[in-house]
Amino acid sequence: MLDDYDRKILEALQTDGRLTNQQLAAKVNLSASQCSRRRTKLEKEGVIRGYHADIDHERLGYGLDVFISVTLATHNPDNSRRFAELIGRLPEVKEAHALTGEMDYMLKASLPDLKSLNRLVIEALLPHESVQNVRSTIVLETLKRTSELPVDPK
Repeated sequence: MLDDYDRKILEALQTDGRLTNQQLAAKVNLSASQCSRRRTKLEKEGVIRGYHADIDHERLGYGLDVFISVTLATHNPDNSRRFAELIGRLPEVKEAHALTGEMDYMLKASLPDLKSLNRLVIEALLPHESVQNVRSTIVLETLKRTSELPVDPK
């Protein structure tokens, strides 16, 4: 269970993961030692999974975001495992989600251009033995992008 201090720590770190322990302690009104113990506990329990830089993908040349729906050829554990292994080898795929409904997986990829999208679909996804159908949807505009979560879900 998270208490109010844990939630304050998580909120502060989501906003700025580079806070020193002293700065974090001051923000949440704890002593530095208490704050450090709580932060370490949250890390060990896996509540805090890591610290990452928020990189502007467009400035690195990845101006095309795409959602790709995939239907598998057959539905069995071995085929799902082979597909998961394929996705693990594709660095342009940033997210992969197993779904209920018409499609089996939804992928999110960031790519430099349409040629890269074509290569991903035509050379990597469609020829793979686990895949039956692929559909892609290009993002025209991103209205919101965040990794922050409310730390007190209602």
